[in-house]
Amino acid sequence: MKKELTIIEVIDKIRPFLISDGGNIEFVKYENNIVYIKMAGACAECQLIDFTLKDLVLTAIQEEVPEVEDVVNVGNNESQNVPTNIKNGVDTEEIESVE
Repeated sequence: MKKELTIIEVIDKIRPFLISDGGNIEFVKYENNIVYIKMAGACAECQLIDFTLKDLVLTAIQEEVPEVEDVVNVGNNESQNVPTNIKNGVDTEEIESVE
């Protein structure tokens, strides 16, 4: 439990940096030396999310809890439920039927 509290404290310290960029971070759980987080706001869709996770979040956490092996973004899994014919909110089957 002490490790989890330390991880949460580290996340709370880096949160203002992410908020200043329009994003946010939420602690989900710590299990088997892996920290599960959820990126939100601009961070959730950012193309540089992998760099943020590894270079900022993981590095900061490992400074306080060295046994942490990885940080995993559980993200917004809603995109996994979108039908394959939907791209950026547009039904591509409708577009093909008009052409």
